[in-house]
Amino acid sequence: MSGAQEDFRTPGIEVSVRGGIELVPYAVFWGWLLSRWINDFLLPDGMGVPDGTPYLDPAVIEPVSESLAFAVRYLPELAAGAWATVVITLISITLGFLLAVPVSVARVYGQGTAWVALVFTELIRGTPLLAQLFVLYYGLQLSSWIRELPLVGVGIVPSQAFWVAIIGFTINSAAYQAEYIRSALLSVDRGQYQAGRAIGFSKLAAIRHVVLPQALRFAIPGWSNELVYLIKYSSLAAFITVPELFEMGRQIAADNFAYTSIFVLVALFYLAIIISASNVMGLVERRVHIPGLGRGTDR
Repeated sequence: MSGAQEDFRTPGIEVSVRGGIELVPYAVFWGWLLSRWINDFLLPDGMGVPDGTPYLDPAVIEPVSESLAFAVRYLPELAAGAWATVVITLISITLGFLLAVPVSVARVYGQGTAWVALVFTELIRGTPLLAQLFVLYYGLQLSSWIRELPLVGVGIVPSQAFWVAIIGFTINSAAYQAEYIRSALLSVDRGQYQAGRAIGFSKLAAIRHVVLPQALRFAIPGWSNELVYLIKYSSLAAFITVPELFEMGRQIAADNFAYTSIFVLVALFYLAIIISASNVMGLVERRVHIPGLGRGTDR
């Protein structure tokens, strides 16, 4: 028997433990953020801490660390801005996806509709997102129309600028997602579509049941990239007065002139949200992967 001590460690257990440890920072961040949103937006007045008030008194922390006390003091306000950023991003990319699928199908399989889809994608991708927001908000004055809708700006329902931002980001994201999905459609072997037609599917049925399930798997990396970009570009909503994360940071810094400290906190918020989104999309890609199809490690 060898004198060397036998190693009974199991690789699978080590990987599981390491993965659990890596999840701790995300759990702490999202646990705190969700608790702030529930406290500030859902709990009735008198329950929880007052809106914008830290859970811990910064004066208690200040003797230990002035930087930490500074962060604790302004984190609740940044959490409110992060709520707008996350909601705008999730709604816009979801609605954009629903628009992008028919636009991309029209580009690849349409006749006259292909030109309409081409004009839409090139027009939107060829102009700055900020200019599009300005046209919607100031040029077309969508805010005045949305303001008249019931419940807008009442309670937790955001004001009209928020909805204008969602419209602008949805249209912009739809154009970019349509290009990701179009390239994914083209990557599916043409024989797959022809096989669907051969067994009796109509043109739309063959696209829906045969081509799209494969193409959407190919499009996940591009879709993940669009999600990351949209999180960052949501900061442009500040230019039409939406109090999202960047705008909240700017307002706080304008009051205390601590621009470096505040925008370091803002950057950390963006970093945590983006890394979380990237990990979630990586998980989705692995879960929907079919061996021999898509972006798996065995492809």
